[in-house]
Amino acid sequence: MYTTNYRDTLVTVSSDCPVSVGTIPEKPGSVAGAQHALLKGPPYAMTSDDLLHAAHVARGGDKDRESFFAKPQACLRASPLVKLFGWGIHHDGEGRIALVAMESDAYARLLADPAVKKTPGMRRSR
Repeated sequence: MYTTNYRDTLVTVSSDCPVSVGTIPEKPGSVAGAQHALLKGPPYAMTSDDLLHAAHVARGGDKDRESFFAKPQACLRASPLVKLFGWGIHHDGEGRIALVAMESDAYARLLADPAVKKTPGMRRSR
């Protein structure tokens, strides 16, 4: 079974992100809308794998978790939240995740923390 979980890592906002602040996706049924809805609750409540599968199910997917992860899935570096909406995603030491708005003090602290690995969000285009 494949996994998308990171530990002690900040997925930074894509370098070509079109916004300068964390923005709530307008379309609730989209991938970004589903992911944001699942992450807007308490931080560090789920892992990346939990989020990806829950968003799949929320959007009408019918695969159970084992079937869903039988094939590799794109990690959160490819999330539209990172690429289009100005959100960083922090993975704590246990792999649980939280949204961090790019303009926030928390995002700046995570960027400055040498103990936190940084991995860039994927660009929207080549």
